[in-house]
Amino acid sequence: MDLVFRARRMITTAGEVEGTVGVREGRIVAVEPLNSALDADRVIELGANQVLLPGLVDTHVHVNDPGRTEWEGFKTATRAAAAGGITTLLDMPLNSLPPTIDVDALDVKRKTAEGRLHVDVGFWGGAVPGNLKQLRPMHEAGVFGFKSFLLHSGVDEFGHLSFAEFEAALRELNRFNGLMIVHAEDEQSITSSRGRRYADFLASRPRAAENGAISRVIALARKTGARAHILHLSSSDALPMIAEARAEGVELTVETCPHYLTFVAEEIPDGATQFKCCPPIREAANREALWQGLADGLIDFIVSDHSPSTIALKRFDTGDFGDAWGGIAGLQIGLPAVWTQARRRGHKMFDVAEWMAHRPAKLAGMRHKGQIAPGFDADFCVFAPDEAFVVQAEQLHHRNPVTAYHGLPLAGRVVSTWLRGIKVTGEELHGDLLGREDA
Repeated sequence: MDLVFRARRMITTAGEVEGTVGVREGRIVAVEPLNSALDADRVIELGANQVLLPGLVDTHVHVNDPGRTEWEGFKTATRAAAAGGITTLLDMPLNSLPPTIDVDALDVKRKTAEGRLHVDVGFWGGAVPGNLKQLRPMHEAGVFGFKSFLLHSGVDEFGHLSFAEFEAALRELNRFNGLMIVHAEDEQSITSSRGRRYADFLASRPRAAENGAISRVIALARKTGARAHILHLSSSDALPMIAEARAEGVELTVETCPHYLTFVAEEIPDGATQFKCCPPIREAANREALWQGLADGLIDFIVSDHSPSTIALKRFDTGDFGDAWGGIAGLQIGLPAVWTQARRRGHKMFDVAEWMAHRPAKLAGMRHKGQIAPGFDADFCVFAPDEAFVVQAEQLHHRNPVTAYHGLPLAGRVVSTWLRGIKVTGEELHGDLLGREDA
């Protein structure tokens, strides 16, 4: 073996166990009992207060590179990911220039990322008006699926689909079993909002906006037979229709995000635009219903939707929610944020690993990620679940020191992160570019 971990607490598909993991040439080759004779030149003995998790997989990250590197970038984003226990991320196709809406733009994105990665990175393509014939070539070039909006995306260069265009895209994707991931809000149910009051911003993007759009997505997925995935679910009111669709056999999956599971609208101060995101953070009762949706299996997993910007774009000078960029920067602290809330509700580390490693990898079709099992990449997160800290924005590794989590006390600390058997919690640039077929 090149590397051996011995852990009194380790998360496998069998649950939390004690055991020994053997690594050779970047792959897990053995998972055996703690007293196994497995040996290597490097043996890592974890303390009783540490848990060996599979490396997390975050399928919803806005790196914004190239073109908006003052917002973020591959080196800073993947450094933050590694510090947060994430070993694989998928980059969204918008907010970079050019957006990833054809093979040429995908090539630009890959060349920009090359040699600047702390963790493994793959890419989503975009489904926008006019690029229907580009979907199959991007699929063949290795994108993991296609992102679409049903309302203005926030940037003019990434257009949103009408429902007719969305249906046409679903039919095209169904021809090659492609995956559509969708920002589901109905622009007809959204009103404009200006000013510092969070309550006004929340009222401008009601649950009905999500519910109506999700209903249409379900209807079109049912009609076309295509696979559809709901991004960043915020409205718990949509859970019954999701349950009904799945019972009917509609191929529908759903994610939510740490900020919807952590924060509540009642506690967001007026003018605190670091909390602005779309769809918005909703009320406490809604948060609890989302947690129940996770427990019931209606929400499949949790990803960051890391959507950073410059400090100026958050409009702290005015505190105007109408003018501020909508996005939460939280790539590095998703694991402790989720664990802090999960353990209060009786969930275990196994649940968190399912939600943040195994299931997102499964959605994306990653055959070698998200589990501690023979044949999988030797991607690990060493986590100390009982250690506490207070988030300080200036200590995080994403480019701009802005986050809604600043000042929040959290439980759990990432001790180290390992990518294919190499420790990457420092300055190591060990990440690879992934295509759909080699993940």
